[in-house]
Amino acid sequence: MRWNGSPVLPGSWFVRVVWVALLSFGASLPVSAADLLPADRPVAEVIDHYIDATLAKAKITAAPSANDENLVRRVMLDLVGRIPTPVERREFVDSKATDKLPQLVDRLLKSPEFVDHQVNEFDWMLMQGSGNLRDYLTTAFREGRTWEQMFRELLLADEVDPKAKPPIDFVKTRVKDLDRLTNDVSSLFFGVNISCAQCHDHPLAKDWKQDHFYGLKSFVSRTYENGGFIGEKDYGLVSYLTPKGEQRQAKLMFLSGKLIDEPEKAEPDNKAKKAEQDELKKRADKKEPPPKPSFSRRAKLVEVALQPEERHFLARSIVNRIWARLIGYGLVMPVDQMHSGNPASHPELLDWLARDMAHSHFDLGRLMRGIVLSRTYARSSRWESSARPDAALFAVAQVRPLTPYQYGAALKLATTDPDMWKTLKSADDVAKRASDTARAGRSWASLFQPVSDNFQVSVSESLMMANDTRVMSEFLGDGGNQLVGRLKAIDNAEQQVECAVSTVLGRLPEAEERQAITGYLLSRKDRSIDALRQVVWSLITGSEFRFNY
Repeated sequence: MRWNGSPVLPGSWFVRVVWVALLSFGASLPVSAADLLPADRPVAEVIDHYIDATLAKAKITAAPSANDENLVRRVMLDLVGRIPTPVERREFVDSKATDKLPQLVDRLLKSPEFVDHQVNEFDWMLMQGSGNLRDYLTTAFREGRTWEQMFRELLLADEVDPKAKPPIDFVKTRVKDLDRLTNDVSSLFFGVNISCAQCHDHPLAKDWKQDHFYGLKSFVSRTYENGGFIGEKDYGLVSYLTPKGEQRQAKLMFLSGKLIDEPEKAEPDNKAKKAEQDELKKRADKKEPPPKPSFSRRAKLVEVALQPEERHFLARSIVNRIWARLIGYGLVMPVDQMHSGNPASHPELLDWLARDMAHSHFDLGRLMRGIVLSRTYARSSRWESSARPDAALFAVAQVRPLTPYQYGAALKLATTDPDMWKTLKSADDVAKRASDTARAGRSWASLFQPVSDNFQVSVSESLMMANDTRVMSEFLGDGGNQLVGRLKAIDNAEQQVECAVSTVLGRLPEAEERQAITGYLLSRKDRSIDALRQVVWSLITGSEFRFNY
């Protein structure tokens, strides 16, 4: 199936907020548990209940389900970060089992490839290329740690035990800019970009005042780096100026407005500070971590954020981010603008999922499984009517650019000789070889354009794919284990077209494609190998291959 549309850019942010507010009647804060579906309902069933109810209210008929070729490609890209091999695709499409999708999803969730893909996704989400949490994340996902555990460890990394692979880079790369650390903690973990409240009360969100920014900053304000280790002082207060020039001392305050009591600690005199600095220098020279504080404000932040009355911030934020990653559009957009002025499109769904997330102790795999098994997720990205519905209705699947890791893996797999997979003895052997092949392709990730809200393939990526000799040898070579090499061994142009299209795009060529590409190959018999390379190149650089649809 070819995606035959183009991404529909949303209207202005203001128009979208107004529309969503009308649809949800201004709901923003967590909905009362009594108003939600029972907690024992399957996640996928709950998703479809709330999405379908909104579509019925809007009198919109959703797009039909994607076909099996499309669905297996989408699921594997989303859960393990790669396209299926021809053998895996055919096995899924040919299966008559009524539960073949749950079987596939459960197998993928238990696979080492799932761990690898989550490491890629979460490392980018948390670090944006400015540091490296890969060792820690690999251990965390292999051991099945929950988001609650990871949140705690990311903020309170213990550097004493070298075997623990502490995720200290999250704090360390930000510690020299405490304003950035404050906002990143708020944005990434609580879904609240609070930077606009730094100089004045937030102009668009009445929820967020200067007090909130500096109250949250107070939790991290005593954090510092010494000799490559992260430490925390026992003293230090945060002061700030209001727009009227008034000097205020910040109180230790969570985003909900909850004030936190702490032991009083007088600031030491100059002599004591000098002694403290001398001690820190000695520890740095010995490569020892700083002493622990008698009261840790960062530890208090984690404690408060996980309290039953406050944990909805953490739960709603990660639910919204995972939903946006798998569906292509968040229940709240942008994902770091969760406030009363920007309500969720489906507030009951967001709060049911957040409640379920908290009750499951922040089990990320449970949420992902529920989303990809829903009818909402499985919808086609085709929209046959003239006016494509608003993305916030989730009536049709969103077209999403492949991440650099996904694209690199897809390129390597799609340009591998398809007959190679047939020689492997078992499904496990196929998965192992595919994983190794995908990993080789991911080494190209740094050369591809990262995904962004208004994604466009960069000029440098386009020039590289068109001119770089490495692309020719890696993806367009005619060796024995490469697609072009397989095509070269086929002496029928129509069969060459079918092999090329099905291997790269995961579907049979349509009549128009078959005719056009066959005609091209027949017209280039004098340079047949170059013609085959051009065909494969056009497929791997086209929009259908570059996107997850």
